[in-house]
Parts: sequence; C-alpha cells; structure tokens
Amino acid sequence: MEEQSSKVLHIVMFPWLAIGHLRPFFRLSEHLARKGHRISFISTPRNLQRAVKVPQHLSHLITLVAFPLPDVEHLPPHAESSMDVPVTKQPLLKVALDSLEPSIRSFLENTRPKPDWIVYDYATHWLPGLAEEIGISRAYFSLFTAAFMAFLGPPSFLVSGKYSRSTAEDYTVVPEWIPFPTNVVFRRHELAKNMEKDPDGNDYDSGTSDPIRFGLSIHGSEIVIFRSCVEFELEWFDLIHQLYQKPVIPVGVLPMEDDNDYDDDELDSNTEWLSIKEWLDMQKENSVVYVALGTEATLSQKEAHELAFGLEQCGLPFFWVLNRNYLFEMLPDGFSDRVRDRGMVYTKWAPQVKILSHPAVGGFLTHCGWNSVTEALGLGRVLILFPVMNDQGLNARVLQEKKVGVEIARNEEDGSFTCGSVVESVRLAMVSEQGRIVRENARRMKELFGDKSRNSCYIDSLVHHLVEIKARTSQ
Repeated sequence: MEEQSSKVLHIVMFPWLAIGHLRPFFRLSEHLARKGHRISFISTPRNLQRAVKVPQHLSHLITLVAFPLPDVEHLPPHAESSMDVPVTKQPLLKVALDSLEPSIRSFLENTRPKPDWIVYDYATHWLPGLAEEIGISRAYFSLFTAAFMAFLGPPSFLVSGKYSRSTAEDYTVVPEWIPFPTNVVFRRHELAKNMEKDPDGNDYDSGTSDPIRFGLSIHGSEIVIFRSCVEFELEWFDLIHQLYQKPVIPVGVLPMEDDNDYDDDELDSNTEWLSIKEWLDMQKENSVVYVALGTEATLSQKEAHELAFGLEQCGLPFFWVLNRNYLFEMLPDGFSDRVRDRGMVYTKWAPQVKILSHPAVGGFLTHCGWNSVTEALGLGRVLILFPVMNDQGLNARVLQEKKVGVEIARNEEDGSFTCGSVVESVRLAMVSEQGRIVRENARRMKELFGDKSRNSCYIDSLVHHLVEIKARTSQ
C-alpha cells in the first residue's frame, strides 16, 4: 500500500443514482483507500451489486452501505438508477433519493468512527446542511467538466429561485459571466430532448429543480472536487475559481488501476472477451472505429438507420456496442449480413477500456459522456462526437474547441442527421489528411489523461487539503 497520511480520515461517499456517477465515485474511493483512509460508500443494494467491486486488498478500508429506496408512485419496481427509467421519469428517482434523508442522518450520527468528511453529488442538495449540523466537513464532487459547471453559473444565481433559463433557447447562447470567446453552448435540440414530457402526458417533478440542487450542493460545500485536469481546462478552471470563491481541487481523471473493475486473468479467460479480441486481432492497427453510446442513450429508428448506413458506407471496420437490445431490432434489414466481414455488432456488456486499449482501435464514436471521453483520451484515441443528452452537448463543444474530436453535423433545431454526415465525420477523424491534426492532438492527450503519476499527484493534493481543512475546522 502507498504511504499513508499521518491523519487517517473516515470519508463517506454518496453518489447520485446513476452508474456513470457510482463508478467514478468508487474510483476516487479506491484511490483514497490506497492512501490509508477509511471509506463508507453509500448507495442502493442493486446499484452496489452491479457497479461496485471492492478489491480484496482494500476490503478492510472500504465498507459498502446499502439503503433501499422507498416505493414512489409511478416509479417502476426495482428502479434504482437512471438507466432503469426513461429521462422523463428520472425526477421520481430524485423523490426517492430525497426520502432517504432521515436514514442518512441516522447513519451519519451513529456510525463510528464519526465521519470526518462526506463527499456528495449534485442531487443531494439537503446533505450539506445536514452534515454541517452534525459537524462533518463537506465536499461536492463534480463529475461534470469545469466548462459545464461554469456554463451553469455561480451558486448564488442557481439558488436564487429566479432561474432565468427556462427554455431550450436560453441554453444556446454564451452566458454573461463567461468573459472569453467560446462556442461552448448547447444546441436547441439537445435541451429540447431533456425537456420532453412523459409519453403518458405526465410532467414529473422532483420538488426541487436541478439548478437549485446544483446551487445548494456547491454553496454548502467547503471544497469542490472536479474529475478533470487543469491543464485541459485552464481557462474554465480560472473562471470556476472566480464564480465559486472557495477551494476548487481537480483530482485528474482517476485512471483505472490494474486491479480495478475487472481482473485481467479472469477477463482473458472469458470467452466473450476472447471472441472480441480475436476479431480485433484480425484488423489493422488504428483502423477500427469503436462505437458506444453509453448506458442511457436512446435512438429513434431513423437515427439508428442513419448511423448504421453511415458506418456501412464509411469503408472502415467498426465495433458497435448496442447498449439496449431493442436497438438491434431497429437496424436496417440485412445490415448485419452486409457488414459481416468488416463490422461487429455487439449486444452484450463490453469491456470498454480493454477494447479501447487494443492497437487495432483508432477512434471512438461516442455520446460524449465524460467517463467515456477520459477513457478514450487516456489511450490517445481520436473522438467522433455524437452527443445525445444531459451535459454531452457542452462536452462535445469543448472537445471540438480543443481539436481532439470531430462532431457529426446535425440540424440544430431537431437534431436530425444523415448517413452522409456520419461518413464525412468518421473519415475526417480517422483517415483524411484534413483530420491529421485532430488525430495528433488526441494522441498527445494520452500524456495528460493517461499519466498515472500525474493523476496520483492530484490525489495527493486532495488528501493534503482534506487533512489540512479538517484539522483547521476541528480546532
């Protein structure tokens, strides 16, 4: 184990109910446990079972704490994460989450040793005040980029209750507090999709808007932690410091350790991975487009067809992971047969990092979720940007500005696109002379996102702040 801090902290971790939030929260937990600190990791039983695996050598330092969600009207049974419900019903998950407040209070008051810190997500806006009352230090952990959080605005603006951006159009312009020129804004269709009503006509409400949740979570924190690198978002981190007026601590991208998420020996003996690897081994170096749109993305049949035809016509080998089985049924007739010699369509869970690590993979057609982006750039893979929901549109604009990816052109009003735009973007990113600088920039990102030594220094800095601030507030 790495050298321990002189002060052993007890840190409670409480992520939002999304697999894409649980995993980086747990990744940070592992890094902190390697420094000798004790972790209590809170989520629901099913989420802990499917998203968290405690390494044996850290089992004495990481304790999993399960709190079942109560029944909420219109929330499907056994729905415990955002991937279990459509976007329109996710406010009901927040209702269930908010109802855990008494149980969380009891845990924080009675668990021993008493927690020194609680590290929480944006959705638990009630937690900072509760923790402060009990005498526990508070850290908000942002899994969003500094650019996205700066775009949202200062906490005072978010919590004022006078949130002026109420339409999709309001998000398509640069807000007044961003002082430098930028194209980092949403497209109208990206926000319109997030604001859709449920097919049954219901407009579900969690009782507290997301802007207020963000604002209270930031305002009530003693420090704000970012899963990002200052070197990548320098201008945005400078702005965040001005907007928040409190310590802002980047922790890097938390690269996966050798013993994290899966065991190499176990994976190498897995017949599914062996079949993937066998196919990849037959492809030329840097020739394959890896396609994966995350655990929550949904496509219309027209979108699925245009994307499929684009991959078919681009002329490059591709490995397409369909995160939901219904998408396979939406593919064009005869598609799988026509691309059999060049493309693989995969409908099971796929080991994304192992695939991206394979030398045959040259690029990643991605939904621009920050977890996936950091994994790809950590391996130097060029990005083909296809944002679908949430913060992904802003991520795509940042990545385009940094010239590490090529965005698939879409109609800004309705989000429609053609197979031709898919072909053009894929070939530009992967093989054309025009895209050479983008490929080179992406490869250089491996030195930043994939540098475990650099990222370890970020963790050391966080631990230093946690110990120092706790010592100061305990005096």
